[in-house]
Amino acid sequence: MDELLAERVNRLLTGPTGLGTSAARIPNALAAEPTTTVPPLPEAVPSAAEAVPPAQDVVPPASRLPSPRRKGGHFSPGYAEREWGDGSFPPLYCPLTARVDDDLACEVNDRLVAWAEEVGIYADQLDKFRDTGFGRLAVLAHPETDDVDPLLFAAKMNAAWWASDDYYADESDLGATPTKLPPRLALVMSAMDPPPGAGKYTDRLEEALRADPVLVAIRSAAQHLRRLAGPSQVMRICGITFQMYVSWTAYAAWRHLGELPPVWRYLAARQHDSFYTSMTLIDIVGGYQLDANLFSEPRVHRAVMQAGTASVIVNDLHSAEREAADDLPDCNVVLLIAEEEGCPLREAVETAVEMHNHFVRGFEASQKELAAVPSPELQRFLLGVQGWMAGGFEWHGSTGRYK
Repeated sequence: MDELLAERVNRLLTGPTGLGTSAARIPNALAAEPTTTVPPLPEAVPSAAEAVPPAQDVVPPASRLPSPRRKGGHFSPGYAEREWGDGSFPPLYCPLTARVDDDLACEVNDRLVAWAEEVGIYADQLDKFRDTGFGRLAVLAHPETDDVDPLLFAAKMNAAWWASDDYYADESDLGATPTKLPPRLALVMSAMDPPPGAGKYTDRLEEALRADPVLVAIRSAAQHLRRLAGPSQVMRICGITFQMYVSWTAYAAWRHLGELPPVWRYLAARQHDSFYTSMTLIDIVGGYQLDANLFSEPRVHRAVMQAGTASVIVNDLHSAEREAADDLPDCNVVLLIAEEEGCPLREAVETAVEMHNHFVRGFEASQKELAAVPSPELQRFLLGVQGWMAGGFEWHGSTGRYK
């Protein structure tokens, strides 16, 4: 098997070149038999890691891959069981953090706070916004580069997403209300992806976009995106953001009706409203482009969804205690497990930790399987996903947002 794979890779790398020959350089290694086995999901969890059909042909990018822009290069420090919270709960199996640079994080965060003041989000809470440290999150989650500008872009994009969540979906003291959420999100989509002009009606749209700080922030972050990304990357970010918003409308309906969804239904929505969205920025921040077909290839998609879901469970774990104190708590996997199973909160936490660890091990297995694909861009992207999981874990343990 190894000899066959080596022969196939060699043929791919030495195949014809020039205009019109990209189809002759398709990495069939994606369709090879898996070299690892993804562990089965616990019985109560929807099958997010089912076996996938053989991959379709994928055309690799033709452009030369730039070198990583990180001092000392980018590397994998591996995986380990890591303590979290007060250390009394079972550990989270997670990648180890590749880079902690407090000086760089401070620089990015200072610029981010100045940008937030300029666009108008969190106008009366800038000190709290500074302490949240979205700039630090960007530095932790994107260890491939030391370049402040793309790191600032990642911080802006995440802060804008969080602002739309806070102002429109979650925080009633900031004006969030379930019944207004869908039309507000429709405007967010127009801020990111401007519709064709319609005369005086577009003028009215423009007035609305300029009057709302959240929309100003989203549009500003999207403009920064367009300075750094190619067209397919821009539309990837837009499409996946809008996909995330569909899940938000489900949460809003549950809150409006005073209903708690079953865990399986929550997970079905949460897997499309996860840090998968943030992970789609990885190649843009790194200064290269993962081909759209490779990004969407079923095994790659599954791997990144595993990582995104694992990372958002970390978010649920850190926010469970605070949300449990609300009169109408947000949907949270820990609280939903406790309600559905009729078990103590600690037992629900243990179940959520087990679920998280399953998804991380699934990603790790997928990463090993996809190592056979002869695409430097893909390998860098998967290493970036690994780095994002580690950085997200590190940030959740230090930010004041969930304390």
